[in-house]
Amino acid sequence: MAVKKVCCIGAGYVGGPTCSVIAYKCRDIEVTVVDINKERINAWNSEELPIYEPGLDEIVMKCRGQNLFFSTDIDGAIQAADLIFISVNTPTKTYGLGKGRAADLKYVESCARHIASVSTGHKVVVEKSTVPVRAAASISRILHANTKRNSTYQVLSNPEFLAEGTAVRDLLNPDRVLIGGEQSENGHRAIKALSSIYAHWVPVEKIIETNTWSSELSKLAANAFLAQRISSINAMSAVCEVTGADVSEVANAIGTDSRIGNKFLQASVGFGGSCFQKDVLNLVYLCESLNLPEVARYWQQVIEINDFQRRRFASRIIGCLFNTVFGKRITLLGFAFKKDTGDTRESSAIYVSKYLMDEGAHLVIYDPKVPKKQVIRELQHPTICDSSDRVSQLVEVADDPYLACEGSHAIAVCTEWDMFKTLDYQRIFEKMLKPAFVFDGRGILPHKKLAEIGYQVEMIGKCYGKEGQFHVGSSQNILSPTSRVLP
Repeated sequence: MAVKKVCCIGAGYVGGPTCSVIAYKCRDIEVTVVDINKERINAWNSEELPIYEPGLDEIVMKCRGQNLFFSTDIDGAIQAADLIFISVNTPTKTYGLGKGRAADLKYVESCARHIASVSTGHKVVVEKSTVPVRAAASISRILHANTKRNSTYQVLSNPEFLAEGTAVRDLLNPDRVLIGGEQSENGHRAIKALSSIYAHWVPVEKIIETNTWSSELSKLAANAFLAQRISSINAMSAVCEVTGADVSEVANAIGTDSRIGNKFLQASVGFGGSCFQKDVLNLVYLCESLNLPEVARYWQQVIEINDFQRRRFASRIIGCLFNTVFGKRITLLGFAFKKDTGDTRESSAIYVSKYLMDEGAHLVIYDPKVPKKQVIRELQHPTICDSSDRVSQLVEVADDPYLACEGSHAIAVCTEWDMFKTLDYQRIFEKMLKPAFVFDGRGILPHKKLAEIGYQVEMIGKCYGKEGQFHVGSSQNILSPTSRVLP
């Protein structure tokens, strides 16, 4: 079948960029992205897009109004489309069976039922959202149970492998495109139809065709493996701090092993984002449901090490500040979960903020892409703070990094924004209380230069001195930041 019109249900971090690139590379295909959220659609049709991704603005502006459209007319887009992407949110359940681990598929099911209620003719329905294994079977069952006399469907799995901050680059030059479908003549025909879209710019050898279940599991497995690498190097960072080893040297040494490689070996305050934790927890729940408790416990430990790393970083701040941060002004540089995105979902900065607020610290937060209302909303979530008034009392959001640092006892880098590497730290030092502390949670700052200025510098996975913990540029052994970890 020839695909001439594509509909994408969901105008979020996956659907918007993915379909924008498809429209950009396939000028002969009409692409319509639909969403029930009118405010979001209006933003996609404005000069200020609802999400920030390097290179996305240029692509949208070139295609919008020509073969790329953003609309709230969901029914019309479904009826006109040959191929329909489901790109809605699949959050972790916060209620009932599987609470805290299982994926909540209510939005996916709602999409399937809506498609069945309005579509006519033959449709290829593609699950783009991250879903548990065999979710495609559920979608197919709903579609066929509610089908009209003149409607037929094929359901495919085409998981996204996008890293926020590099999503456009990942879409334009992907490592692979994975398409899973029913192993039948009609299934293969649907797979070829979707493959033909990507073949406009992706080399054929990078388009992998599998059965549906392998495709769905591969998405969870990929994120679980990446998260596991981060937790592994962060676990080693704790050992390095106690023994005097340097985690960056350890990472370099093991990264030169061709069997291991050097990717995702940067010790940090922990991973965040919309995918890693959600997908690992989803995998844990899947393993438990399949009566594989040993496998479930293995993957659960990846999450527990990540939580431990966040608590350990906050404990280090408290320990170095003479075991109390009550009433002390601490500046957090960065609130997004990683650089080049405004996304704060599961950001480590949120949890570091929580632990410091629990100790009565006064936080000043600066991030170049995260607006004040988003910071406050995250910190006012009931799982982070039980009182919105307390957040108002303890948290400031600054729009200038220098003002944010003025009068602070300490600076903690929580996001690896490039701009933080080149700030005038001499100017900042002069306006801070002394001793002035810097806690580099991302390993990006010029540590030697900071020590020469006079900062007490603390880094993840590095220890100074033969006996206990010494601060850079200081011969005084003060309170060990590894002396306790927050519960």
